[in-house]
Amino acid sequence: MQDRSFAPLERLDGEVAVITGGNGAIGAATARRLAALGARIVLLHKGNPAQAAEMLGTLPGNQHLAVSASVTDSASLARAAQEVQQHTGGASMLVNAAGFTRPVPPADLDGLTDELIDDIFAVTWRGSFAAIRAFAPQLRASGEALVVNVSSIAAFTGLGSNLAYAAAKAGVDATTKALARTLGPQIRVLAVSPGVVDTAFVSGRDADFNARVGATLPLRRVGTADDVAAAITACATSLRYATGSILVVDGGRHLG
Repeated sequence: MQDRSFAPLERLDGEVAVITGGNGAIGAATARRLAALGARIVLLHKGNPAQAAEMLGTLPGNQHLAVSASVTDSASLARAAQEVQQHTGGASMLVNAAGFTRPVPPADLDGLTDELIDDIFAVTWRGSFAAIRAFAPQLRASGEALVVNVSSIAAFTGLGSNLAYAAAKAGVDATTKALARTLGPQIRVLAVSPGVVDTAFVSGRDADFNARVGATLPLRRVGTADDVAAAITACATSLRYATGSILVVDGGRHLG
């Protein structure tokens, strides 16, 4: 395998990037950055087809694709993978940006119900694994593929929207490391780990919350969806001789 240079890339022309959670803020920001470098974008979305089509219409380039699929439904992921193969020739990059959570204080043990725990793990851990499983054959066939899992510093701080979310993200980190070993060298697997991000993902976190938290961080503001997207893009372009790593992009929040 000495012919694999893993040299940095300036452009992503010819790459096909599948993004789960494509209607979310981080998924959309990632689509914009990757498309700007020439990648063909495939948005996997569970909700509004019109919203996905509208977002794709704002991207540079053409032949982008929106595919309806749920990461908690492995059969729909298998159908999505088949559709991507038929329309694009196969994915060379997968970004797992689908997620779900609900705020529950750590001390509120009864508030973290069995149903909520199951829902969070189904989307966050099982969903990311199921997407990798569905797309692995075409990723492997591309020869130099990349998977980026969107994780969270909650995975190692234990703090976040709730304990189940932190545990599920810890599972994502473990999967990232395990699959980096087993899927290489054809597929690199990395995770990007943000802290507080200024999106609507966690209900109840408004501008005042972000300002209070931002003032406590070494970089003096909370993250943006584009900060996370830039890190994901770096995994595809600059950090090519990396796999199994967890890239923390949190403005220093994990430092305490």
